[in-house]
Amino acid sequence: MATSAAALWYFESVNLYHILCPHKVKKMGDKHEFIRYKKDQFIYVPEDAASTIYLIVDGRIKIGHYLEDGKEVVSSILTTGEIFGELALAGENTRKDYAQAMCEAVICPLTIEELRELMFENKELSFKILKLIGLRLMKLERKLELLVFKDARTRIIEFLKDTAAWKGKKVGFETMIPTKLTHKDIASLTGTSRQTVTTILNELKEQNLINFDRKKILIRDIDKLQ
Repeated sequence: MATSAAALWYFESVNLYHILCPHKVKKMGDKHEFIRYKKDQFIYVPEDAASTIYLIVDGRIKIGHYLEDGKEVVSSILTTGEIFGELALAGENTRKDYAQAMCEAVICPLTIEELRELMFENKELSFKILKLIGLRLMKLERKLELLVFKDARTRIIEFLKDTAAWKGKKVGFETMIPTKLTHKDIASLTGTSRQTVTTILNELKEQNLINFDRKKILIRDIDKLQ
């Protein structure tokens, strides 16, 4: 499972904006516009028509849904260079979740027709998009497994390991994760509470397994993080 997760996070760290945004394609650039969203503004909500793929030029976007009791379930938090709404390409007619700006964000929208044109002209791009959808499903399956079978501490530690494989930078035995995720964000992604996240991160810090501040998380030795 660890190998699959590492491959998954590594692929998602690729900046697809540079190969997908119509502004990068001469014949599309003249007629294309970016869209700016304010903090907490929704890009789409459940039941909206699914006809557009979105690329994040700048900012952070939260993807999630609400349960019948009103509880929010966050499936992912995406940032610059990543895409969302891609299930429209797989045949989704209406949105099942929502996409919300977590801060001021700039988005590059891409219609299904525009994406098909790009994919037709670039077979390697077609493969990357299809692989992305498959890997997103693998990621959701892994998250479900952790939520069902693992306790809060294990879920948070596995989240740190996955994020290290995704965006971590090796410095000797240490791994530095540049991140703007708050404790509340991590709680939403791991199905725990903000208080639980704070408690467990502080425990790991006291054990000298990690260190962290508002801009980064430093894992001392990822093999000892358990």
